[in-house]
Amino acid sequence: MVNFFGSKSPKKSKTTTSDDETPPQPQPHRSRSPLKKSSSSRSSGKTKDEQHHSRKPEQGSPRNSRSFPKSGTSSPRHPFDPTTTHPLNLPPDQLRRFSALSAMSQSDADRMDVDSEGPNAATAPVSPPPQSKMPGSFDTPKTNGSATNGAMNGEGPAPPPHRSNPTSPVAAPVPTPDDAEAFKNAGNKFYKAKEYKKAIEEYTKAVEASPSSATYLSNRAAAYMANGQYISALDDCTRADELDPQNPKILLRLARIYTSLGRPQEALNTFGRINPPPSAKDVAPTKAMLQHIEVAEDALKNGTTGSMALHALDQAEKLLGFGATRPRKWQLMKGEAYLKMGNVNALGDAQNIAMSLLRNNNQDPEALVLRGRALYAQGDNDKAIQHFRQALSCDPDYKDAVKYLRMVQKLDRMKTEGNTEYKAGRWSAAIDKYTTALDVDPLNKGTNSKLLQNRALCRVQLKDYTGAIEDCERALALEPSYTKAKKTKATALGQSGNWEAAVRELKELQEQDPQDAGIAKEVRKAELELKKSKRKDYYKILGVDKDADENAIKKAYRKAAIIHHPDKNPDDEHAAERFKDIGESYETLSDPEKRARYDSGEDLMDPMDGFGGGGMGGGMSIDPEILMQMFGAQMGGGGGRGGGGFHSFGGGGGMPGQGQRRGAPQGFPGGFSFQ
Repeated sequence: MVNFFGSKSPKKSKTTTSDDETPPQPQPHRSRSPLKKSSSSRSSGKTKDEQHHSRKPEQGSPRNSRSFPKSGTSSPRHPFDPTTTHPLNLPPDQLRRFSALSAMSQSDADRMDVDSEGPNAATAPVSPPPQSKMPGSFDTPKTNGSATNGAMNGEGPAPPPHRSNPTSPVAAPVPTPDDAEAFKNAGNKFYKAKEYKKAIEEYTKAVEASPSSATYLSNRAAAYMANGQYISALDDCTRADELDPQNPKILLRLARIYTSLGRPQEALNTFGRINPPPSAKDVAPTKAMLQHIEVAEDALKNGTTGSMALHALDQAEKLLGFGATRPRKWQLMKGEAYLKMGNVNALGDAQNIAMSLLRNNNQDPEALVLRGRALYAQGDNDKAIQHFRQALSCDPDYKDAVKYLRMVQKLDRMKTEGNTEYKAGRWSAAIDKYTTALDVDPLNKGTNSKLLQNRALCRVQLKDYTGAIEDCERALALEPSYTKAKKTKATALGQSGNWEAAVRELKELQEQDPQDAGIAKEVRKAELELKKSKRKDYYKILGVDKDADENAIKKAYRKAAIIHHPDKNPDDEHAAERFKDIGESYETLSDPEKRARYDSGEDLMDPMDGFGGGGMGGGMSIDPEILMQMFGAQMGGGGGRGGGGFHSFGGGGGMPGQGQRRGAPQGFPGGFSFQ
């Protein structure tokens, strides 16, 4: 490094620079130490390593290879120019003094090599601070803290004072018992003013100041209760009771909280601990609530409908605290009551309750079973089974889930087996399956109504019309709007001969749904059957079934004719009329064409009855299917067979018996004559 601290050098003019010397160049942006400046063209041409090696001290030199020139000699490298105002352009003696002061104030790590008077001095020179009073010099930055003259006296600067973090929290003073009492008094004022939230805040401060005070906890419980926060009130009052178990005021408040939450039995137990006993007025709401709940439980267990249970639960809910949530147990009981009612709206209400509980906890096994039962009652057995299985995954030991899962699976299986037997035409076997399935769950109205209707269809096929009608009536008692059961009942009534009741049943259905074309068709057929039922029943007269063949009809006719012949019954004035009916019946049923027209009711219909008023103006009201049957039967007539109905369209041939009077005794078939 270049040493600026040699002996005085003579002042030189600006214009008298040697070839080896270069004038100092001021730095406009940052001040650089003169020790770092290049002083000659010789040194500027060297690299840093060369300059470093060139500055190694030689033998006999106190510091380096260059000796300080005397004060009278001129410095060839750094002349002092009085006309220059650069802050580093200082006389050598000032430079040495500043260097010494800087060396004393700087740490060893920050010091630079400086020349010393001693021959073996190795102190590093440091950049001297600029003199504040010198013209053109910069202000020296002040140290952090009070300014001292220690630096000028050769001492180091004073260390900066310790700074605390301004954001550090200041520890709050610990509240005293007097403060807690003041907080309680402030809370009492807010409580009396019905500003319960502010009262809770003040009571909370009192509780924090004195956590073991039962009074403060009890007061805050009262504020919570008045604000509708019954769960928080229960927590505070329970803690207060633990701290002061025999305090009647705390016990009375605790009992009222239990009542507000819908826990009457616990409230009564708490009332029993109060000494002296509380007044009847205090205990009355709790006793009434417990009584309503007991009535609801009994109605669900032993009653036939859920309406009584719903009424009792509604009365109990009126005694809850203002804004209190209905207890979960009560909600499940209400859902059970809706299931017991069984109608469409009630089943929907039961599902709503189950969904409300599942929104709070989707793993609630009781709520899952409730919804599964509602789905099962609505006939959606697959989804019901899914809910029962999910409930078992939440609680494998939940007995109700196991019970209803097995029940639905068994009922579903037996119903399927019954349907298989019905489709195969094994009516008796199907009846047995349906009967067994009905015993699985007698309370399931929706499924049982379908089972009864299916069993009624089997009974109709077996001509057990009375049993079919009874099954339909039971199905309608379970589900009054069951249309299929009403149709099956009408069919059974008609097949049993009571077509008037059948028409009445079908017309009631038609009034409920006038747009249903199928019901309108059933009504027309029933009305036709009603007309047929009012005419003479040829099958009944002969004593044969409607599906009897020709031989059975002939045999029955012979037997009836012998029994009711007028000559055989001379004293019976009605014998001739009966004998006439027997002959008329045989005449119709023995002829396949006449029998077909008789069975279909064509002989009762006037072709013009289907047209209202005069001609075609009234519009057709006749069933087109029946009309086609009529035309189809007539187009096949002729060929010696007697026509009927539309005689103008049929061929000749006349009536059987070669023109004899209809209904007159013709003798027995095969030429046999009664003697």
